[in-house]
Amino acid sequence: MAHVTDEALLVQLGYTQTNGMMETLKEIIKNTYGYESIKKHIISLQESLKPYGSFIAISSSHDFFKIKNESKSEVAHELIQKWSEKYKVNLTKVSGKEAYYIEGQRVAA
Repeated sequence: MAHVTDEALLVQLGYTQTNGMMETLKEIIKNTYGYESIKKHIISLQESLKPYGSFIAISSSHDFFKIKNESKSEVAHELIQKWSEKYKVNLTKVSGKEAYYIEGQRVAA
């Protein structure tokens, strides 16, 4: 996959590029360790999740991307876990929801 711009990522996730959305994205980038390394993989995960009614969104309450598995699909859950392991991405489960915050790549010990 070619270089992905931040603007292209927003569009791929279904957002309109506005000043406010770009400011929100800047905060998310600051909070996402290894963002440049994983942003193209965020798009590939988004595409893989679509058939299962799941998607990646911008959290309205925290400055992170959020993976939402609203259909509670077990296949989508497995895709999310495999993606996290493959790209060494830390996910935090959102309490009481089928959702995860993408916190960034794991730091090697």
